[in-house]
Amino acid sequence: MAKNGNNKKKKKIIIFSALGALLVIVIIAVVIGSGKDEVIVVQTEKVERRTVTQVVEATGKIQPQTQVKINAEVSGEIIELPVEEGDAVRKGQLLVRIKPDQYAAQRDQAIANLNRMKAMLVQREADFRKVESEYKRQQELYKKGLISESDVESGKSIYEIAKANVDAARFDVQNAAASLSRTREDLAKTAIYSPIDGVVTQRISKLGERVSGSSFTQGTEIMTVSDLSVMEARVEVNENDVVLISIGDTARIDIDAYPDQIFIGTVHQIANTATTTGLGTQEEVTNFEVRLIVDALDKEFRPGMSSSAKIRTETRPNVITAPLQSVTTREKKERSEEVDEDEEFADVQIEGVTDREPVTREKPQEVVFVVREGLARKIPVTTGISSDAFIEIREGLDVGDEVVKGSYRAISRELNDSSAVRVDNKLSQRRMFSN
Repeated sequence: MAKNGNNKKKKKIIIFSALGALLVIVIIAVVIGSGKDEVIVVQTEKVERRTVTQVVEATGKIQPQTQVKINAEVSGEIIELPVEEGDAVRKGQLLVRIKPDQYAAQRDQAIANLNRMKAMLVQREADFRKVESEYKRQQELYKKGLISESDVESGKSIYEIAKANVDAARFDVQNAAASLSRTREDLAKTAIYSPIDGVVTQRISKLGERVSGSSFTQGTEIMTVSDLSVMEARVEVNENDVVLISIGDTARIDIDAYPDQIFIGTVHQIANTATTTGLGTQEEVTNFEVRLIVDALDKEFRPGMSSSAKIRTETRPNVITAPLQSVTTREKKERSEEVDEDEEFADVQIEGVTDREPVTREKPQEVVFVVREGLARKIPVTTGISSDAFIEIREGLDVGDEVVKGSYRAISRELNDSSAVRVDNKLSQRRMFSN
């Protein structure tokens, strides 16, 4: 019995000893493992020479280059409206006729008033000739001493009044003629003709409606006539990108109505004035309108179609390039602890007074990570223009360098100089195919 008890005790001791040894081994392995650097899985790509084309992307609408809004310039009822929306019209074709009766009556009244002013002028001129003759006779009599000086002065006053009446009558004739011209112009405005060859792309008013118009305010909009032979894409470009665009730059234009076709456009106008949305809010955006003539080929565009443009602003052939996502920014000096107040400010002596001002911070530098012997090396670079996939490297890299292009988290956060890495380019391919 005692022997069996001793055996059980020995077994328990052996079991607990083994467990203790195993626990020690695990603890040692954890400690040793924690002391090693974490290996970061990355994807890489070789640096190559390529042709880089800088592209500015923008969205907007398709519109005719020439578009005329037809507004009423006189008030009245529409009595003729011979065109419908979608009709093709020629320059000089009647589009609208407004009831002209009122304006015809005003013209006739102006004609009568002009004739009356002309008759008045004839009468005043006849009176003037009579007074002028009498004044000359008085002057001759005064020279012969037959009348007094006061009689001559009286005749002179009558002469000057008659002459002034003639001038006034002439001015009345001119005023009446101007009024007649204005009424004739108003009468002519009751008939509106197309100023261009084009298509009625919008008709707002209807037959029988009353429209208003004047010489001082914009009248009722009746319709829009557009020249659809020359179309343009009007896109909104961010203020940071518009400075890159020049007149004559070409663009690839996608139009939603034609999803399987790419159109070519040319920049012909850049707005000088910005359009701002969300003014005074966190969503405030400042854009500039850029207009591109679109080579429509045989396609039929309609005003208002949605479009997006990729404007090619600059092309540089045979330059050293790296993947766009490979370039990130890092502080020039890594700091592990906060800068104390004495380092944060510098003393400045101004006119005997010591002041304190903040030390100027250096801007972050652009860097890439190059894989060398299983380690990531941080390389400062100088960049140039970029496309949607690659960026020009002016300084810092050579052809053949293996740069890290993924993952985004590794490039932006995890990698540091001398970080241990493992290259797995198949991972990026698997992700691409899975997407």
